[in-house]
Amino acid sequence: MAVIALAGCSGAPGVTTSALALLLSWPLEPGRRLVLAECDPDGGAVLHGLLQGTLGDRYGLRNLSVAARQGELGDAFWRQLIDLSGEGGKSPSPHDRLLLPGITDHAQAASLGAVWKALGVIFRGIAAEHGHDVLVDLGRRGAFGPSGVLAEQADAVVVVVRNTLRCLQAAEGRVRALEERVGDVSVLMINEGPYPAGEVQRVLQVPVLATLPYAPEDGRVLSDGAEQPRRFTTSPLMKAARTVSALLVQHAAVRRARLDPGGVRAAGGEVAGAR
Repeated sequence: MAVIALAGCSGAPGVTTSALALLLSWPLEPGRRLVLAECDPDGGAVLHGLLQGTLGDRYGLRNLSVAARQGELGDAFWRQLIDLSGEGGKSPSPHDRLLLPGITDHAQAASLGAVWKALGVIFRGIAAEHGHDVLVDLGRRGAFGPSGVLAEQADAVVVVVRNTLRCLQAAEGRVRALEERVGDVSVLMINEGPYPAGEVQRVLQVPVLATLPYAPEDGRVLSDGAEQPRRFTTSPLMKAARTVSALLVQHAAVRRARLDPGGVRAAGGEVAGAR
């Protein structure tokens, strides 16, 4: 279905927390899956945040560099995924909300030079051949440098921005650079600051696609594995995430149809071992 890249900027925008809220709220029909891939070259956060180190470092992106050199990346990819279906409450079926954990040390990014492009092909194959969706968490730097190919291959690129002066100033240059690299981008706004969506849109000169509330207590459940409060799944953050998820799917479909009306990119996305 869709490959959507989430990118950040300085000013603590909360890309991974937003991505996890979307993962656990994504509208899924039976047989559909969502894969969240932590592709931040500075390192992932979920293994030692939401999951509190309970799984160690046995899973994740760092293990794929060896598989890529052996020509086994397609099959190895699925073995590195962690099922998060039970983390946010009820789920339509087991094994439908999957995480590819990121690297645990930014130094490991050096070994992934040949993996980024291959991952882009895998993500497009998952979406095109199997009807699953993929969220790519690029963190603050991942939309540039070698991992930036993942942004180029995505159906849509969304910059996570808080509506504070500090974050908006940092976001201006980042948004311009991303537009040069991938074409049009849009914004997911975290509503912490004083500026309304219309002002953020005017300053950044790109559309504000959707808004998530600033909810630090609920956010800590996702970012640090804090105990879930009662009715977490119906909290304002998770309710908004469900709305945002639907908007992202729609936005990605419209952009893909406009840029690739003949499905040329999708046709090249076949992936060995995709499920």
